[in-house]
Amino acid sequence: MTNSQHLAKDTADTIVALATPSGSGAIAVIRLSGPQAIAITDKVFRGKDLAKQSSHTVHFGTIRDGETIIDEVLVSLFVAPHSYTKENVVEISTHGSKYIIENLIRLLIRGGARAAKPGEFTLRAFMNGGMDLSQAEAVADLIASNSQASHQVAMQQMRGGFSSELRQLREQLIHFASLIELELDFSEEDVEFANREQLRALVYKINSVLSRLIKSFEQGNVLKNGVPVVIAGKPNVGKSTLLNALLNEERAIVSDIAGTTRDTIEDEITIHGIVFRFIDTAGIRHTEDIIEAKGVERTREKMKQAKLVIYLFDPSQSAGEIQHQLDEAASLGMRAVAVMNKTDLVSDEQKQELSSLPLNYISARDKQGIEELKDEILEKVNLHHINTDDVMVTNIRHVEALRHTEEALNRVLAGIEDPVTSDFLAMDIKQALYYLGEITGTVTTDDLLENIFSKFCIGK
Repeated sequence: MTNSQHLAKDTADTIVALATPSGSGAIAVIRLSGPQAIAITDKVFRGKDLAKQSSHTVHFGTIRDGETIIDEVLVSLFVAPHSYTKENVVEISTHGSKYIIENLIRLLIRGGARAAKPGEFTLRAFMNGGMDLSQAEAVADLIASNSQASHQVAMQQMRGGFSSELRQLREQLIHFASLIELELDFSEEDVEFANREQLRALVYKINSVLSRLIKSFEQGNVLKNGVPVVIAGKPNVGKSTLLNALLNEERAIVSDIAGTTRDTIEDEITIHGIVFRFIDTAGIRHTEDIIEAKGVERTREKMKQAKLVIYLFDPSQSAGEIQHQLDEAASLGMRAVAVMNKTDLVSDEQKQELSSLPLNYISARDKQGIEELKDEILEKVNLHHINTDDVMVTNIRHVEALRHTEEALNRVLAGIEDPVTSDFLAMDIKQALYYLGEITGTVTTDDLLENIFSKFCIGK
């Protein structure tokens, strides 16, 4: 049996899963989807005859195993095709006891349902035409969103903003592909149905859209996953104190003893709707202490991986030393914010000496200048004026497909500039259409679907 046949067979089953987080709670929701979802629930539900009820209605009753009452529940009905999966869907709201949940799911499986696989409800929504593949992936992003910005981007994509833009590009390309295919049918008569100048103008137009979408990935990716920011500097300049001030809690141990932090400490905060992952690191210095030396090595690794480095200094360091460290960071391609801590200890003479350096002055201990530093961080990573209403690419799979599309269209342009036969043009246009179709699921493979939906939680 092929993978496609397996998928077709699987969608004929009725599936069941816990749709709310596992563990004890006031309420749990158990979801069924499939042709027998209502009939299977009817076997164990005592209340109204669910098969005779309208879609989008809620019914009170009991779930029973024989004559034993398992729980009093509310049953919500969504009759096909008016449901998330476009199939019959039942959601049973029960008390959040682990014992009740396990017994109820076991009872439903005994009645003919099977346990759902990760992401199988959303897979069915995709297979049944309820959403395209990029929208389905946005569902997972929406569940994982932990900031205002990541939520807005996921919501915009789930509602079809990205898909709509791609659909328009594909439709225009398909028109020209059909004209070129027509030319192939009349190849012996040497006629052109597809105007090459119009095709060239269309490709330029599409490439400009692709370029904008590809560039948006840098911002979209950090909105989705958070911005990694390393706090670096010599021992005892106040890195842990700064982390605590940014988080507004005592997350890191603070001590006057140099080298207290020997490993990285990470935590997240949200600044103006954007998640930042701040990483406090071991102080950078030469040390004979083996454990501290490993911490310094990890610091350098984290600095290379970070989107931004907050380079922290204190008044004991000269302008030349600070400039040297900033030059070193720049030579390694690091985007850095230079911060002078313990500003109350900086003399007027030192400020004059340091005036040529792009320093932010703070007192981490007294939490002075922290809000201004946050604004500087936003500006430095180019997220200060971000518009989450714009279509933004957040998925590495999507951006790779867009790059392949752009490459195929560049071959189309080359074929127009240095004329090639219609069959070569048709081949390159088909390649562009293929890669665009991979994003929305117009073109797909079962291995790709399995890889995408296996990352979902079970009940979604």
